Amino acid sequence: MRNDPASAATAILHRVGGPANITSVAHCMTRLRLTLADPTAVDEEGLRALPGVLGVVSDGPTRQIVLGPGVVDEVTQEVAARVGATGRTGSAEAGLKARGPFRTALRRVANVFVPLIPALIGCGVLAGLNGLLLNTGRLPALTPALSAIASAFLAVIAVFVGHNTAREFGGTPVLGGAVAAVVVYPGVAKVTVFGTHLAPGQGGVLGALAAALLATRVEKWVRGRVPGALDVLLTPTATVLVSGLVTLYGLMYAAGAVATAIGTAADWLLATTGAAAGLLLGGLFLPLVMLGLHQALIPIHTTLIEQQGYTVLLPLLAMAGAGQVGAALAVYVRTRHDVSLPTASLRATIRSALPAGLLGVGEPLIYGVSLPLGRPFLTACAGGAAGGAFVGFFAMLGTKVGATAIGPSGWALFPLLTGNRGVGPAAAIYAGGLLTAYAVGFAATYLFGLPRGPVWRHRRDAMPGRVVPPA
Repeated sequence: MRNDPASAATAILHRVGGPANITSVAHCMTRLRLTLADPTAVDEEGLRALPGVLGVVSDGPTRQIVLGPGVVDEVTQEVAARVGATGRTGSAEAGLKARGPFRTALRRVANVFVPLIPALIGCGVLAGLNGLLLNTGRLPALTPALSAIASAFLAVIAVFVGHNTAREFGGTPVLGGAVAAVVVYPGVAKVTVFGTHLAPGQGGVLGALAAALLATRVEKWVRGRVPGALDVLLTPTATVLVSGLVTLYGLMYAAGAVATAIGTAADWLLATTGAAAGLLLGGLFLPLVMLGLHQALIPIHTTLIEQQGYTVLLPLLAMAGAGQVGAALAVYVRTRHDVSLPTASLRATIRSALPAGLLGVGEPLIYGVSLPLGRPFLTACAGGAAGGAFVGFFAMLGTKVGATAIGPSGWALFPLLTGNRGVGPAAAIYAGGLLTAYAVGFAATYLFGLPRGPVWRHRRDAMPGRVVPPA
C-alpha cells in the first residue's frame, strides 16, 4: 500500500461508499479518520481485508482505518484530494453529534492537538540533544542556538492551539489564534487580577483552548447580529476585544489554577501511589488506543511539559506497547511448529509489525495479532501493567522518568527522556520498565494467552478465506 497510495485510496473509497459519502477527512500518526454521511454504506469486511489495512475502528459515523506511520500521510492526501473534488460538505457537525457529547468532546479536543505532535516531537528531540550537550560541556557555541530552536514552539504553542480550536469549532482560525496569543504575550505581566499580576503563559494550552472556544462563540453571535456591510469591521473587533478581556480577567486565572492542579496531582500520584498508578495506567492504555481515545490525554501531557519541562505520564503509558511486543513474541514462539496457512500468515504479520511495535507504534500488533486472538490482548495488558508498576515504583522512591515531548514511545522515546535526577537514571529505569513489560507480556501470553494444540480452527460459518480465532 505504501508504494501505491493512489490505489489504496481508490480501494478504501470504494468500500466506504465513495467520495460523496465522506463529510470530513483527517489523520493522526497511524490512522486515516473518515466521517461518513451514511455509515451503513461501508463494506466493513472488505475494508478490513484490504492489503495494508491493519485494523478498522467503528466510532459512530466515523471509521478509523489503521494504516501505520508514513503510509497514512500519503493515503490521506490521495483520499482528501478526491473527497475535496466530489464529496459532500456541511454534515460533519451532525455526524459528530451522533456519537454523544462526551465522545464528541474528546474527539474534537484531539483534533485540536494531534496536528501539533510533529512539532512537539521535533522540538523535544532537539531539547534532549541540547540538554545532553550542556551536561557534557560540548559545543558551547551551538547550545544557545539549539535552545532557542527547541524552546520557540512551546513558547507560542498557545497561538497554534487557538488557531486549531477555532478551525475545529467553526470559527475564523486567525481570530482564535489572535485571542489565544494574549495568554503568552509578555505585556500581560502589567495586568492585575484579584490583586496579583498575571504571568505570561499563565493557563498555558488550557487557557488558549478556552479563549479560542469563547472567541468562536462570540464571533458567531456578533456575525448574526451586525449588518453585512459592517461585518468585516465589527465582527473581528468585537471578537478580539470581548474574548481578550474575558481571557485576561477570568480564563487565564482559572486555567492557571487547573493547570497547577494537574501538575500537583501528577506529582502526588506518583510520589504516594506510584506503583499502583503505573500498574493501572500501563494496564488500561491499550484499550484506550484501541478505541482511539488516547489522544484525549494530549492536553494533559502538554500542560505537564509546559509546567515541568516533561510529562511523567508518557513513560508509564508507553509500557502498554512493550507488553504488546512481549505478547506477540510469545505467539510467534508458540506457533513455530504449526505449519498451517493461517498460522504462517499470523507469523508473517508478527515479523512485519514487530519493528513498529518496538518503536512504539502498537496498532499493527493490536489489530493484526493480539485483538483477533482475544486472550493475548489481555495478557499484553498485563505486561503493560507490570512495566508501568516498575517505573511507578521508582517514582515513589523519588526518581521520576519523564518525556520532553509526546508522540513516540517504545525505544523511540529514549531521545526524549529526562527526569528530576537527570537523563541517565531516567533512561535506566525506563529500560528496566520495557524489559519488565516484555518479560511479563511474553510469559503471561505463553502460559495463559493461547490454547493448547492448534492455535486456529475454522468454522463453517466463516467467510471464505477468513480465519476465525478460537472462542
